[in-house]
Amino acid sequence: MTECPECGATINLPPGTEVGEIITCPDCGVELEVVSLNPPSLELAPQVEEDWGE
Repeated sequence: MTECPECGATINLPPGTEVGEIITCPDCGVELEVVSLNPPSLELAPQVEEDWGE
């Protein structure tokens, strides 16, 4: 169990969750990246940017 860094909602990580996985906060809908499992920790997921052909 951990907390959403955006809205403070309590989030239960499902069994089998892995570091680097992207989950969505059920309260505010923001995408979060799992950065640690012990202790559970979440950060805002990085926004995917287009490379504009580079």
